[in-house]
Amino acid sequence: MVLHQSLPESEKLKSGTNWLNEFLGTLWRPDFVPDWAVPLTAVMVGVGIVLAIASLATMFSTWLERKVSGHIQCRYGPMRVGWHGFLVPLADGVKLLLKEDMIPKGADRVLFVLAPALVMSSILGAMVAFPLSHEFFFADLDLGVFMILALSSTTTIGVVMAGWSSNSKWSLYGSMREAAQVVAYEIPLGISLLVPLMVAGSFNLIEISEAQAGWFGMHWFIFRNPFMIPAFIIFFIAVLAEMKRAPFDLPETESELVAGFMTEYSGIRWSFFFFEEYTAMFLFSCVTAFFFFGGFEGPPTHFAAQVFGEGHLVHQLTAFLTIAVKGFAGVFLMMWVRWTLPRVRIDQVMTMGYKYLTPLALACVLGAGVFEVLWHWGVDA
Repeated sequence: MVLHQSLPESEKLKSGTNWLNEFLGTLWRPDFVPDWAVPLTAVMVGVGIVLAIASLATMFSTWLERKVSGHIQCRYGPMRVGWHGFLVPLADGVKLLLKEDMIPKGADRVLFVLAPALVMSSILGAMVAFPLSHEFFFADLDLGVFMILALSSTTTIGVVMAGWSSNSKWSLYGSMREAAQVVAYEIPLGISLLVPLMVAGSFNLIEISEAQAGWFGMHWFIFRNPFMIPAFIIFFIAVLAEMKRAPFDLPETESELVAGFMTEYSGIRWSFFFFEEYTAMFLFSCVTAFFFFGGFEGPPTHFAAQVFGEGHLVHQLTAFLTIAVKGFAGVFLMMWVRWTLPRVRIDQVMTMGYKYLTPLALACVLGAGVFEVLWHWGVDA
């Protein structure tokens, strides 16, 4: 975590561990504590914060999934464990920890064990590039969104490993579908993201958010270019396919493949796949908010900056709550789509990705580029 409120712009620290190292170094510590323990403690604190945020986002999302599906189906959802079933995710975690962890006979034990660990570590690594506010972050990366896209895509390797190592045809079919689906939708996902990147002129999430500051969200990128709305729609559809969310949940279709690549998993290893899915839903919803809907910026953040000043603790907390609300709004939209639309066939999934979304994304990039050139030419003139 970094706090560089008192530093000038040219001296802001780029690494979250550097500030924490200096802070811990100023504290009193016994003489027998070696110097290398300070950066190690900083790393452990950062890892703990990432795990806490990802775990809380996953627990809340699983509860929200049940409530959203329940109300869409005209029922209440969980009501018994805690207020409106709010403690059900905690009970699920205890249950999964106590369940028997089985490895099928004939499975590749090494790959079978490594697959869920690789999936979970990939999304936790991507979370490192996610800033909590303007001045609190794990690592202020100039290529932050590039790191998120790169690390999150490596979860496909874990899914393919899980399907291959399970020694089950259902698992293998599901993992092959995942590989084909990700290849098809990574292209329109990345291309559609070029539209807000051209407007922002930066890959840094904090700089992109600051470029959209102002009252009532009128400076948000979604309103800055007429090609932003179609680019957002394409990006959202590609994210649904990337996250294996319905109507693109072909890798784990229970009506066709039992549970797809997760068929042979049980207990805590099984929960790692769902941990990655719900964490990725929240993370990509936040990325969507950064590139289309203002990031940290909004009326509450602007009001807090005017009243308390930029960099004040209240301003930073307001920024964090703003991006969290926007992130869970995206998660809710994904759940709404899941419990509303029917699943599409695998050939329709491939056709949509290659034949329609990719050309449309390229057209959006071309149109957005022409608009930006004409707009700046008119302003300069």
